[in-house]
Amino acid sequence: VPASFDYNGKNYTPASFRDALNIKADEYVSLTSFSHHPFYSSFVLEVPDNWAKGSFYNLPLDEMMQVMDNAIANGYTIAWDADASEKGFSFNRGLALVPADSVKRDAFFNVVTEKEITQENRQEAYETYETTDDHLMHITGNAKDQDGNIYYITKNSWGFNNPYKGYQYVSRAYVEYKTISIVVHRDAIPASIRTKLGI
Repeated sequence: VPASFDYNGKNYTPASFRDALNIKADEYVSLTSFSHHPFYSSFVLEVPDNWAKGSFYNLPLDEMMQVMDNAIANGYTIAWDADASEKGFSFNRGLALVPADSVKRDAFFNVVTEKEITQENRQEAYETYETTDDHLMHITGNAKDQDGNIYYITKNSWGFNNPYKGYQYVSRAYVEYKTISIVVHRDAIPASIRTKLGI
């Protein structure tokens, strides 16, 4: 770790840079959506990368998606922990999809019908290790395709060598199905959901 470094014409130590960012960690909330624990409570998420034994508030899938949509609508971004090892996840093409049929090459070039995601099939994928905690990314906004399907604009850390200079368009179905957890500012959570969580 460097003792100091320059950033935007100013010299910082790691501690002074942290302080300059003015990020208050206790204002951020970790959320997930799995039915093997009670909703509206917190639990230690059972994934290998949760080596710190962090607790996550548990929401029904539709309410986790409400939080994400509310965050983006109100100018907040989202830290996203997800499965990036699926055939429908293509950084090179800048897309992530869950086609209703098996993933074929043309799925990345044409609008396709996607699998309907439910709390039940999401849970099954988690319990059978089809969904794993592969990668953390940063959701910065959303967009719609020519048919009105919603995508989340996601900053990936795998470089800039894709059609969107390092960003990906991740379909709503993919986010519903393959999200392990999210972290958002507490003010990004709708008040009614904060009340249910007691935060």
